[in-house]
Amino acid sequence: MTPNEIARLQAYLRKTFGNEKVTVNPPAKKGQPVEVTLGDEFIGTLYRDEDEGEVSYTFSMSILEEDLPAAAPTKGK
Repeated sequence: MTPNEIARLQAYLRKTFGNEKVTVNPPAKKGQPVEVTLGDEFIGTLYRDEDEGEVSYTFSMSILEEDLPAAAPTKGK
């Protein structure tokens, strides 16, 4: 991705999520996905796809079960 694409994606994600702490970081090596962070926390990756001249971006966010809050007790059990 170009620096211009990265800046545009960062502006889009900040506006969409309403959070100025979202940062889109250039890849460490060419060909690697772009990383997205929230403050100092890694939250996902961005991929660029081009098909027949149309460009799209995919944001992938993995959530570990251990990071989720405890499940609420089920009523009646």
